[in-house]
Amino acid sequence: MSADTTTSDDGPVPALRERAVACADRLRTADRVLLASHIDADGLTSAAIAAAALERAEIPFETVFAKQLDEREVARIAATDYETVLFTDFGSGQLDVIAPYAAEGAFTPVVADHHQPADLPDGVDEPAHHLNPLLFGLDGASELSGAGASYVLSRALEPPEGDNRDLAGLAVVGAVGDMQGTDGGLSGANQVIVEEGVAAGVVEEATDLLVYGRQTRPLPKFLEYATDVRIPGITNDANGAIEFLSDLDLDLKEGGEWRRWVDLTMAERKTVVSGLLQRAIASGVPADRIDALVGTTYTLTDEEPGTELRDVSEFSTLLNATARYERADVGLAVCLGDREGALDRARTLLRNHRRNLSEGLQWVQNEGTTVEDNVQWFDAGSRIRETIVGIVAGMAVGAAGVRGDIPILAFAEKSEEEIKVSGRGSHALVRQGLDLSAVMREASRAVGGDGGGHNVAAGATIPTGTREAFVAEADRLVGEQLD
Repeated sequence: MSADTTTSDDGPVPALRERAVACADRLRTADRVLLASHIDADGLTSAAIAAAALERAEIPFETVFAKQLDEREVARIAATDYETVLFTDFGSGQLDVIAPYAAEGAFTPVVADHHQPADLPDGVDEPAHHLNPLLFGLDGASELSGAGASYVLSRALEPPEGDNRDLAGLAVVGAVGDMQGTDGGLSGANQVIVEEGVAAGVVEEATDLLVYGRQTRPLPKFLEYATDVRIPGITNDANGAIEFLSDLDLDLKEGGEWRRWVDLTMAERKTVVSGLLQRAIASGVPADRIDALVGTTYTLTDEEPGTELRDVSEFSTLLNATARYERADVGLAVCLGDREGALDRARTLLRNHRRNLSEGLQWVQNEGTTVEDNVQWFDAGSRIRETIVGIVAGMAVGAAGVRGDIPILAFAEKSEEEIKVSGRGSHALVRQGLDLSAVMREASRAVGGDGGGHNVAAGATIPTGTREAFVAEADRLVGEQLD
């Protein structure tokens, strides 16, 4: 099917349109497809978008998930009898592993990803069906997520009578979950997807308080846990948050229970924000941090108000609580519309996830980090699950006792033979030259492991016993980048 008969426009990202159409045409020729995806929020939404598009296009498929797409996992995929494999939110960084299997005819890969592509072995050609914004001059760390790449593919895969623009909401969840949003919201191709979601009536874009929990948290907890912008006497201070709210000339309780942010009128919200700004200024919070209190937010209008699914940040956290605990099937089911059994299981996992994150962050703050010349690091061993140690590391940056001006490396036990490493930086460091994707890839390969990711956040797996050598090499590489 040609581009003209697939949809009537150039898709949400015209630069990717031709490649997306080629990938979609290849999927249409398949008798059935194996859909393989990553396990974080971006990976789950990527898989859900692709699954919905494949089902609407009446292409039979099966879905599998993996924490890491390594040689062992690709070999397992190659051993199946699927002739076509669609990789979402990973695959680009593993082209050096995938391409030889493709060249041997084990399967035909179709890759919709946004990570840094791997260098291919000599004599091995890049797979023809590779959809990645980095190949077309777009930043995969800030302009288009894995879910965004999957959405671009879904728009090219539309049947003549259909329209996949309703999947834009999941793409926004994936982008926000992948930390691609800033105070000004999403940008680049991500913003175009937001606009398609708004036009489709599934996304609402607004300017609001940038605090997590707008839909679900009672107001005192909402403010107490607002740690992105720390306001003395409110942040991490339960009594202080209650006192602040009680001093406002507002009726913030209903039936004796505290209301939530979503329950407030716009006038009430303005009063609370004004009070927060005054308190922040009086407490000496820097002007740039005060400005960060308010920014662009995204709401999924088809979801029930007051639930975790209504706000994209809360939705992405719910998804992280599923696949990172070996229940990717639950997260996928929620993305695909299961609002009963799967959502109940996801909420149970979320409660456990929040407890683990809180305990992990407390452990890091108690133990502190080891500071080298250019990086800081901690080794959690088995105290923090390797699937969430990167999230804990990101939460720890800038928290009490943890520096915010240098990257952080987090280690956790993966198995007796391997250690998981997660690296987190900041967009300010990226502007100075930081590229954690290159650091993690090169430092891990120097000790017999492998890794990759984005410039601001990346991961690796290394052999047990190589931590010191890895840290030394990563410290050297970061020093060179920021010199």
